[in-house]
Amino acid sequence: MPPLSVLDLSVVTTGTRPAQALRNSIDLAQEADRLGYTRYWLAEHHGLASVASPAPDIMIGQIAAATARIRVGSGGVMLPNHAPLVVAERFKMLEALFPGRIDLGLGRAPGTDGVTAYALRNRLEARPGDDFLERLQELILWETREFPADHPFNKVIAMPDDTPLPPLWLLGSSDYSAQLAAQVGMGFAFAHHFASFDAVAALTHYRAHFRPSRWRQAPQGILAVAVVAAPTDAEAEELAMSMDLNRLQRERGAYLPIPSVEEAKAYPYTETDRAIIARNRAKLFVGSPATILERLTPLIEASQADEVMVVSAIYDHEARKRSYRLLAEAFGIGKAAV
Repeated sequence: MPPLSVLDLSVVTTGTRPAQALRNSIDLAQEADRLGYTRYWLAEHHGLASVASPAPDIMIGQIAAATARIRVGSGGVMLPNHAPLVVAERFKMLEALFPGRIDLGLGRAPGTDGVTAYALRNRLEARPGDDFLERLQELILWETREFPADHPFNKVIAMPDDTPLPPLWLLGSSDYSAQLAAQVGMGFAFAHHFASFDAVAALTHYRAHFRPSRWRQAPQGILAVAVVAAPTDAEAEELAMSMDLNRLQRERGAYLPIPSVEEAKAYPYTETDRAIIARNRAKLFVGSPATILERLTPLIEASQADEVMVVSAIYDHEARKRSYRLLAEAFGIGKAAV
């Protein structure tokens, strides 16, 4: 089986306030480090009641300091929200402090609604349309120092200048980022857990069209999936009810904290609601370790994923940690007691 990694949203629940959710992320990262997970990535979301961390770079520093081995990175920095020089400086600093342990994953979505995105960017230079590619090119130039001689940025240096940017990854949920990652020779992580595009098509296209670069000599594709693991299928199904209801609420524009299982059981579902939940289950792997492996292995093999990254937004923090322990055992990466 491929290596396992963690994608963490620092989930807020109806019983866990945001400050505690951030502390839970550090605790979970320490567990993942002990279990043998390869990476621990933090997402960037803004203005969402269910996600506590809008600043992955801050969390990366805290988690890297609290762990010993695991790589820590962004999954990802939403590049249109930030000046590329700021991203370069912050991640060069992280790489200088934790050499060989930092990843820089980049996304092209805002990670929020339109009004919040405007508030984030209204003091940045206005660039019409989708300016992700322009910002990515600028970020690269801060590393290579290849601005034209007459460019105003030519004499500006991204500090610390004796430290390279960490490995660059492009994140995506469609074919666009797969194509771009292949063309520029970067790592690629596909968000199966919310994508409507086919993961197999995206990852195999990336691998087939990859061009070696200064960033990476060979393709490396990550398949990100949502998982709820428990000792039995029945217990996992019960835990997953929280995520089922939360996603149903999101589809109706209500970005609320993760509800408890009891709240999910008491919710007055309509037949339409149940049909939506059943449809969404195609993006969620639920069950005992054996059941999850039975469902997940064909997708891993078909997509030729080099690594599997797991997001597990389980309501109860201890049940969430247990889910990652069970997966580690099933994938053979750790021998921790469950």
